[in-house]
Formats: sequence, structure tokens, C-alpha cells
Amino acid sequence: MLSINALEFGYPDSDFTLAIERLEVAAGEKLAVIGPSGSGKTTLLNLVSGIVRPDRGEIRVADTHIERLSDAARRDFRINHIGFVFQDFELIDYLNVFDNIIHPYRISRALKLTPAVRERARELAARADIGDKLKRHAGELSQGEKQRVAICRALLPGPRLVFADEATGNLDPRNKGRILDLLFDSVDAHDATLLAVTHDHELLPRFDRVVDFLDFRDGEGG
Repeated sequence: MLSINALEFGYPDSDFTLAIERLEVAAGEKLAVIGPSGSGKTTLLNLVSGIVRPDRGEIRVADTHIERLSDAARRDFRINHIGFVFQDFELIDYLNVFDNIIHPYRISRALKLTPAVRERARELAARADIGDKLKRHAGELSQGEKQRVAICRALLPGPRLVFADEATGNLDPRNKGRILDLLFDSVDAHDATLLAVTHDHELLPRFDRVVDFLDFRDGEGG
């Protein structure tokens, strides 16, 4: 599903560099990524999803070489194939919870908003324990509630690749387990692949494999 070869990336005007000689992630695998702040975990997700472009190297998702795509093509690929739970949620405060969840369908012609999609959005919200908040605006939610909205939005299209950047970081222990169940169930239902950045080592036994980013670090900062 995911193959990285001879990848190098650095931010302008920064000492940070990320170098990954090789990383393979199998279809259907649930991979946890750990490491200290600044080691490049979020940067990796941004590279694989095409938000930023590598300085050199190859990033292949299935049969698509992400680094070869134009800016517009990378955006379309991300919307259509990748579910991304951002660390800062990236919700739209003036929209209500339901409209935030279905937002990918509003901005992509490749995603068709049908009654079945709307029903799936409600089901995901119910499983995330926010089914009673669908009409509330995102700006009125707690951090944990925003986290759950972001997860529902990422899972709604049934993506083949799911990125979770500290997806359980703002949740209490009860909701943490519930959200991980939701992520894993959705991944299994679509034979998808999960990459989850986490600082919560209690969750690691639930993953198929763990990658420590200290093994990839080459430089300081980031």
C-alpha cells in the first residue's frame, strides 16, 4: 500500500531534516509511529498525503507516485483516497457538526453526497458519542468533541489509507478506547491501512507494528 524510498526533506530556513531510506507499509496494516516532538512524525504524514513535497526520493501509495503529481493532483488524490485526522482538527467553526463531517463531499466532485452517505455520517457520529450534537457549531465544542468530529469526517468516505495525528490526544480513557475501536473497525471494513502518530504508549499493543522515529531522525528541530 505504501512504499517510501530514499526520502529526504527539509524545511527552508531550518536545521531540521528528515531522511528515510526505506519504509514499507502493507495493505491493511495498522502502524503506530512514535518518537519525540520534532522528530518528523507529522512531517511524514504531510509528505505521504501530498501536503508538502519531498526534496528527493520516492513516495508511492498503491500505484501512484505522490512526488510526481502536480499540486492540484495531490490535493485531489488526498481528498479521494486518504482520510486525515489532523492534530489541530481543521474544522470550520461556523458550520455545524454534521456539515463538518460531510464537508469532503462539498469540495470534491469525485465524492457523491447521497442519502446513504448522510446516514453513514449519522452512524459514525453516534458511535463517536456526538450524535446528539450534529446541529451544534464546531466552535461551541470541547476539544475532545472536535477531535471526534475530525475522526468521523476522515472516516466517512471509507478511505483506503487513514492517517491519525494524535487522534486520541484530547480524549478521556473511556472515549479513547471507543475512538480507537471506531478507527480500527473502519479500517478493517474497507481493508484500509492505518498510520497513527501517537505519544500514548498504552495504545501500542493494539497495533500490528510500531515504528520509532528516532531511527529516522537526521538533524535537529522540526
